[in-house]
Amino acid sequence: MAEKPQPVEVLYCGICGLPAEYCEFGSEFEKCKPWLIQNAPDLYPDLVKDSNAKEADKVSDQLQSTSISEGSSTSKKEEVKRLPGGKIKKKDKQEIIIEKVTRNRRKSITTIKGLEIFGVKLSDASKKLGKKFATGASVVKGPTEKEQIDVQGDISYDIVDFITETWPDVPESAIFFIEDGKKVPAA
Repeated sequence: MAEKPQPVEVLYCGICGLPAEYCEFGSEFEKCKPWLIQNAPDLYPDLVKDSNAKEADKVSDQLQSTSISEGSSTSKKEEVKRLPGGKIKKKDKQEIIIEKVTRNRRKSITTIKGLEIFGVKLSDASKKLGKKFATGASVVKGPTEKEQIDVQGDISYDIVDFITETWPDVPESAIFFIEDGKKVPAA
């Protein structure tokens, strides 16, 4: 009977999150070099040859001291989430975008994006918008796969006041209109 193949253990870089063999192809290879010298010297023998033993110890000590100080400090740095491959995930901007799209010359649709960031349930918001403006309103997925509210008709004249009165957590400074492809503040 044949032996079962055993899983391969992969060493992932502590800096960029890629497998150590692929660090040289990542965007932060210069930052990864000290970590690779200390934790995976057999993968990159050229790095070990290039750096003296004293330099490697000095760099690894600096790396350890920065990781310890980062964990204990309570500074309010902007947290950046790293995805595999060294990509950075951006936080959603705290803003509401209102856009009027014209269809069939006279018909228009007002699209509201970003209400869910402020903790508003989009299904409840679409019902309230439909009742307030006596029109059809629905929650749909937009081109970026995020949900948005489509309201039939041009309600951009009164929408800012309605949003700020109905949901006080939404500041008026966070509401923007899209006019001719440009973002314009509502205030």
